[in-house]
Amino acid sequence: MADSVFPGEQPDRLEEECGVFGVYAPGEDVARLTCYGLQALQHRGQESAGIAVGDGSTVIEAKDLGLVTQVFDEATLAGLGEGVVAIGHVRYSTSGGKASWEAAQPHISAIDDTLIALAHNGTLVNTNHLRAQLIDEGEHLRAGTDSEVAAKAIGHLTRQTHHLREGIRYAMENLEGAYAMVLASPEALYAFRDPHGIRPLCIGQLPEGRGWVVSSETCGLDIVGAEYVRDVEPGEMVRFTAEGMVSEQAVPPCPRAACIFEYVYFARPDSVLDGQSVYQARRAMGRILADEAPVEADLVLGVPDSGVPAALGYSEASGIPFADGIVKNRYVGRTFIQPTQAMRQLGIRLKLNPLPSVITGKRLVVIDDSIVRGNTSKKLVQMLRDAGAAEVHLRIVSPEVLWPCFYGIDTDTREQLIAANMTLEEMNDWIGSDSLAFISLDGLRASLADAGHDGFCTACFTGDYPVPIPDDVAKKSFLTRKDFEAVYAGEVS
Repeated sequence: MADSVFPGEQPDRLEEECGVFGVYAPGEDVARLTCYGLQALQHRGQESAGIAVGDGSTVIEAKDLGLVTQVFDEATLAGLGEGVVAIGHVRYSTSGGKASWEAAQPHISAIDDTLIALAHNGTLVNTNHLRAQLIDEGEHLRAGTDSEVAAKAIGHLTRQTHHLREGIRYAMENLEGAYAMVLASPEALYAFRDPHGIRPLCIGQLPEGRGWVVSSETCGLDIVGAEYVRDVEPGEMVRFTAEGMVSEQAVPPCPRAACIFEYVYFARPDSVLDGQSVYQARRAMGRILADEAPVEADLVLGVPDSGVPAALGYSEASGIPFADGIVKNRYVGRTFIQPTQAMRQLGIRLKLNPLPSVITGKRLVVIDDSIVRGNTSKKLVQMLRDAGAAEVHLRIVSPEVLWPCFYGIDTDTREQLIAANMTLEEMNDWIGSDSLAFISLDGLRASLADAGHDGFCTACFTGDYPVPIPDDVAKKSFLTRKDFEAVYAGEVS
């Protein structure tokens, strides 16, 4: 679903925090390889980008606000020098507030005279507790992000244990929440993942054994020509040095809880997660949704980009023809240019435009990945009606989003979620569609039959959180709009 392109506007879809990438490859241009990898992961975060390079003696970093191609040019890459290891990061802020240079990653931490760099995908739920502990121990924190807290914790514990591996292990024992992390020391690359495996992280090898690559998604491996080897296992720590790849179970694994929204929306369709093709999963979602929520119509349309594979699946199962009735402007992304009010009113048309020659007079089934706040869906339906659609039947390939996510997605409270505050009929009336239906949770799970496990985090649909949420984080997050109104009216404490 299209998000807002204007600063200060609430995005009307689930947004993922970031993507991470790492390379250990002596003799290769590790900074350039990392830059390529980050471009493949650009969809996971567009607010800032950064690369840190280890050259055997120190770590050098470059980062800034903007897209990868805005932050890195030939001069910037050359300034990072030749190295043996590099990590990179693209960021969409969830924990840590607005975009800023300090919040951009990787984060650097000093261990006596040695520097390390850390890049993190996910969100920690015990950040406040860890930050207070670090400050009491004399650590100075500037960025205000959970990722900086993790970097400082690893550095602090490494100084105490005198071994980086021990510092990472002890930190993993204290970190709570979702994390897929890559860390660069001057001469080694580390990759590690939370014990539930909430956020994805995979390992690849460059041709002819020239080095190792770690990426949030397999599309990051593909762009640098690396062959997929396997995923980093939940609770595992993997180290890459001149001795090769060495793995250890740093913390005991917990019941698997991989984020199911990676398959619905976050991941690129050409990626493979835990053995499951994202593209094939989305087509399967569409087929299942056609069986669960049939409707008489003339055409099936997919909302670009994530809705298109599901629309093809819906068309295949229903027999209703698929059509390209919505065109996406691929050169409109997040912008730091302040818009005029007239531009704000254009809204969704900045990214999506209907084809009246295709849809005029037609009954449409429109497939989208999710409905979060509902504003964009409302504008989309109106836009299609203005373009001549006779009927608009909205079909969503995820269940109703009823609960906030604390593991790396930007939904803070139930008050923000339309499905937590309206019935299905009320949502349909407010959005203005002729009918509205969501895939069932069982149907969504059935679409992932090729995954190497059946353990998924579905907390945003069910409220069943795999990692307990501390009271100071959850205090008002679980309140609906009616709850907030009652609070403000003094009806409840």
